Formats: sequence, C-alpha cells, structure tokens
Amino acid sequence: MGEVLSQQEIDALLSALSSGDVEADSFLAQEEERKVRQYDFKRAVRFSKDQIRSLTRIHEHFTRMLTTFFSAQLRTYVQFTVNSVEQLPYDEFIHSIPSMTMINLIEAPPLNGRFIIEVNPNISYAMLDRLLGGPGVEIEKVDSFTEIEMRILTQLYKRAFSSYGDAWESIAEVKSEMTAVEVNPQFLQLVSPNETVVLVSIGVTIGEVSGTINVCLPFVTIEPVLSKLSSHYWMQEANRRNATGSSKEPLKAQLMNSSVEVVSLLGETTITFGDLLHLEVGDCLTLDQLVKEPLSVMIGENKVFRGQVGVSGKRMAVQVLHRVKEEEQ
Repeated sequence: MGEVLSQQEIDALLSALSSGDVEADSFLAQEEERKVRQYDFKRAVRFSKDQIRSLTRIHEHFTRMLTTFFSAQLRTYVQFTVNSVEQLPYDEFIHSIPSMTMINLIEAPPLNGRFIIEVNPNISYAMLDRLLGGPGVEIEKVDSFTEIEMRILTQLYKRAFSSYGDAWESIAEVKSEMTAVEVNPQFLQLVSPNETVVLVSIGVTIGEVSGTINVCLPFVTIEPVLSKLSSHYWMQEANRRNATGSSKEPLKAQLMNSSVEVVSLLGETTITFGDLLHLEVGDCLTLDQLVKEPLSVMIGENKVFRGQVGVSGKRMAVQVLHRVKEEEQ
C-alpha cells in the first residue's frame, strides 16, 4: 500500500504541477518502470514460497532420521542439516555436481517416476573408511570406486534412504526404494534439461569431514502431491485431526449401544436332494457335532467363541468357554 499524503503535501504537489516545476510524465514513467520485472524463462518459477517451506519441513524431518541412522552405523559424531531449498533447471543441477559421484535413483510411489539423492564422493569415502574400521577421513581426489566399495556403499545407502518416505507421512503415504546407482552424471538424463527441479542441499558432518548430499526432485515427480504442499492444507489436516479426536467419545458410545446378532451353531450335515424332498415330521438328521464337543458361537459369518449348551431359568442358553484363535477361524 502506498504512502498516504497529507492535505498540505497534496496542495504542494498540485502547485508544483501547475507551475511546471514537476512534469506529470515523470510520474507515469516511474509507475511504468515499477510494473516491469525481469523474468528468466530458463529458470521458470513453478513452486510457490509456501510449497518451498513445506518441502523444507519435510527434508528437515528426513535429516533427523539420517542423523540417527548414520550415527548408529558409523559410531561417531554425525550431523545432517538442510542448507538450502531452491528451484532451478535440471541441466544446471547436473553441471553443478562432480563428474564422479554417488547418484542414487529413488522411486517413491505415489510420487511420479524417479528422483536423485546425490552423495558427494568425499562424504562417501569418509563413510566407507569409518565402516571399514578407519577414523573416517576424506580422500582429496577420487578417480573411481572399486566394485567392493560400490557394493558396500550401495547397501548402506539402500538402507538409509528407505526411510525417505517416512518424512512425507504428514502429506501422503509414500514408500521409497533405491532402484539404481550411477557414478557419472553425464550419463543420466532423468528429465529434459530445462525441466524445473527442486534442489535440497543437505550439509553433512562426519567427525572432522564435511560435505553435502543433494536431493533433486523434478516438478513432474512432486506434481501428484503439489496441492498438499501448502499451509492451507496443513491447517485443514490439523483441524480434521482435532475434529476426529473430539468425536471419538460419541462414536464409541454409539458403537457400544449397537445390537449384534449372536448365533450358536448346533452342527452341520449334508443330505441328498432326494432325501430333502422326502423329509417328514419326526425324521432325525445326524449332525457332524459330537454331544461332548463345544459349539461354535458365531457373529456374522465368523466363529468367535466356543460354548456349551445349557439352561438358564426356563430358557435354553449357551455358556461361553473360550475365544476362537485367528488361525482356527
């Protein structure tokens, strides 16, 4: 909202315009200049600030889980923190990471396709050194990983990144799985070069070694849950949870007063259709139930209890003996 002028300032402005001290065109030019903003179509903004904040919260949860996991695995001081969350073209991300690094491809339905969790090689070697009994030092120059090193790191990251879906529990039920590993980013064409991605930069500290882990989420991957990445949705969910909690007691009371039909099954038998046609009053049917065996007490089509026949007052009754186990049902 613009600044409100006093009556004295308005009179002074009108006087300046009428005397020619101030040109009206200069005001129009300034107003026009304020309306023009530069826009880079190569860096299309497809995520709102609200959605970026939601993604930040999700990955802060993820970093806490990573800290717990790697602290137990490496048995040393480990810290993961979210450094930044930004949107940029996929091509710019590919050119920003080392030419030889650990690129883990993750699938996480219902998110579309795959996304990347890239671990810098100095972090990977520090983890590897620690796992093999070393102090956890980094290597200055990494040319390539051996097959044994790749095998150890792949198994480690597969277990670590399986918890990624748990970080999305407040948004959707996501099950994450690492499906492939690549070391050369130039051979990886996940989406088109100009596709907008969200890049989550996670700072990692392992003892005295520090580095980064990058999570690259293409727009098409997040699109199915994009509408849920807003504070409005989070507030709706919170209100719904509160409403659900407050309505439990009335529902419980209503459920406790509901009527349930309970049937005691005396036994079963099988006869032919011809015998059925010739049944008369006084005929006896032999059941598969022995006299001393407990009866089945059924609720709906499920056998829930075992019981025995008796008399209560002037009515027949069934005494419940025990509950039927699930495997017996």
